[in-house]
Amino acid sequence: MDISISSPLTGTAIGLAQVPDPVFAGSMVGPGAAVDPERAPQVAVAPIAGRLVKLKPHAFVVQSEDGRGVLVHLGIDTVNLDGEGFELIAVEGDVLHAGQPIVTWNPALVEAGGLSPVSPVIALDAESAAIDAIVNGAVAAGDELFHWR
Repeated sequence: MDISISSPLTGTAIGLAQVPDPVFAGSMVGPGAAVDPERAPQVAVAPIAGRLVKLKPHAFVVQSEDGRGVLVHLGIDTVNLDGEGFELIAVEGDVLHAGQPIVTWNPALVEAGGLSPVSPVIALDAESAAIDAIVNGAVAAGDELFHWR
């Protein structure tokens, strides 16, 4: 079953190879895409419908009914911020619809603190060949980012 993975953020869709982190850029976590977010306060939204199985201030995983997990990582090395600048809206275990708000944050503050706000969106446990129709360029939160076959 194909599922459409939507952008959790408004900004510019880029390929994983452009993420300034070797683990994400090398697709070691999984295939997908990334969003270079607009430098303004934003609400990160669910990329798919499903259950919020993991929620940290800087990252979350939504799992679809058929068991596929999508990781959204807000910025690079943002775990080091200990949640500062992130505000949780959703609660781990929530059942979400695609586009539902999960976390508010400000990419401009992340960047001002010396970290990259580029946000990988990863298809967990997926084969690279299962990911296609990856969007490049301007995206709004909720727009399709890639297809997972």
